[in-house]
Amino acid sequence: MPDTRRRPVPSRPVAAEAPDAIWPADPGALDATIGGDAPRETDGRRLRRALNREAVVDALLDLYSEGSLRPSTDEIAERAGISPRSLFRYFEDSDDLAGEAVSRQLERVMPLLPLGVAADAPFDDRVAALVDQRLRLFSTLGQAAHVSRLRAPFQPRLAESLVAARRFLRGQVRSSFAAELVTMADDAAEAALAAADVLTSFESFQLLTGDQGLDMTEARSVLIATLSALLAPGRDH
Repeated sequence: MPDTRRRPVPSRPVAAEAPDAIWPADPGALDATIGGDAPRETDGRRLRRALNREAVVDALLDLYSEGSLRPSTDEIAERAGISPRSLFRYFEDSDDLAGEAVSRQLERVMPLLPLGVAADAPFDDRVAALVDQRLRLFSTLGQAAHVSRLRAPFQPRLAESLVAARRFLRGQVRSSFAAELVTMADDAAEAALAAADVLTSFESFQLLTGDQGLDMTEARSVLIATLSALLAPGRDH
């Protein structure tokens, strides 16, 4: 009589662990989702699919970094080493592809998100740490951040990612300068936070280093001076 207990029900829904949802592809995780009795050819197809998705996203990010903000399907496919006709076998549509690209870029910059300074550190140290973190972060994000802002109005997934990122960065400013903000009247604190958030945004970085042509040292000096003037302890708000 067959042993019906040999294949227990997974602790999580299978859909949540589908290979297409794993990014970047982890061959070990892929093997775990397939099961020991699955044909090896199925294993190979799923692994190749995941690796091709990864190659397409890498190709798109590379093209962005080289200044190609609207690469064609042919350009992406050629860079990824696949045929143009097969490109959207791996993605539902352009929104799906762009969303995966943003997710991949966020993975790359995750180590740059911590400020590396305590909330009770001296004021000048906190200002410098915030500015340095933003310059490193936005330099690394580069054209991918620019593209995500250009395409967000037309692609819901990008718009959601952008809202979440902006909320996180604003929260960092609020937390870093909570000691200063709490000494201000409510309206003044909100105004100061809003201004500091704008000063340390990607758009501000783009304006300073792109439109105004400042180098990183010059941009750093401008941001430190303006943030210090805006948030300095004892300033008459």
